Amino acid sequence: MRSLAAVKIVSIVGNRPQFIKAAPTSVALRERGLEEVVIHTGQHYDRELSQVFYDELGLDEPRYRLDLRTADPELMQPAIKDRLAGEQTDWVLVYGDTNSTLAGALAAEELGLQLAHVEAGLRSGDLSMPEERNRIEVDRRAQLLLCPDERSRETLAGEAAEVVGDVMADATRLFEPIARKRATERPKPYAVLTIHREANTRPDRLRALLDAAGSSGWHFVFPVHPRTRKVIDEHGIELAPGIEATEPVGYLEMLALVSRAARVVTDSGGLQKEAYWLRVPCVTLRPSTEWIDTVEAGANRLAEPDDLAQALADASFPEDAPPLYGDGHAAERIAEALYTLSPK
Repeated sequence: MRSLAAVKIVSIVGNRPQFIKAAPTSVALRERGLEEVVIHTGQHYDRELSQVFYDELGLDEPRYRLDLRTADPELMQPAIKDRLAGEQTDWVLVYGDTNSTLAGALAAEELGLQLAHVEAGLRSGDLSMPEERNRIEVDRRAQLLLCPDERSRETLAGEAAEVVGDVMADATRLFEPIARKRATERPKPYAVLTIHREANTRPDRLRALLDAAGSSGWHFVFPVHPRTRKVIDEHGIELAPGIEATEPVGYLEMLALVSRAARVVTDSGGLQKEAYWLRVPCVTLRPSTEWIDTVEAGANRLAEPDDLAQALADASFPEDAPPLYGDGHAAERIAEALYTLSPK
């Protein structure tokens, strides 16, 4: 009989959403008796976007902290490959659509290792987004495709795809009650604003988005991503009085902010889903989204600077919105799939 402890997973993480997804997954792997080794690429090296997650979520320290401080997958790949080569692993586990995800997939392929992709099959249809290209490249290389919903599995028809749900739903289920207790009462309604995508942090585009937000009549709480802060400072972009800029916040504090918000305005894929699970209307500052079901349900709408004010005014959360992306137990299904399909 196979020994459970003989099954080893190497998980590769590098940015904020991946730290959130890793929390319930690591717990589920441990409870299933699987050994996990974590490689942290250092794609996000600001403490507020990295170490704070280990502090808040009680995660074990990664065995390997590469501290690469780059988002270039070609620079990440050799360092990841070196660490993978020293581990006798059954699966390399990657999450989502970041450059760390792609670098991990390329390293696994070069070493001939089995690759599992969490959030497989998602598509926005916008190939101008590096995240969309990363999704496609990683799915092509993965032997196990772990999908959040049936739509994603249909994208991968004929492949080794399994619907497991979304591990961020697991994290929201586990941490929402704690976050709500931490929520601070604010004297007036507000919207949460986040902007960090490469396309949205080009100076002219960022200025247009912030000008549109500032003239909308809404009050925004705006935790500023380091990339966004750099562009604001270097190009002298002024924020309107209604935009309350803050330092980046931890996961629980962000959940608390969203839970009390009247709107979420974002270009983040993760926040689109969290807004949905918390039943907060969302406006997405992108021409497309991979989380199409939230738009079709009427809880999320896409907006450009010219129509942001109207999108905010029209946004609502439908009373009959269906449950989306699983039941909050995706991590357990991921652990089971990795064990069951392990080559050992």
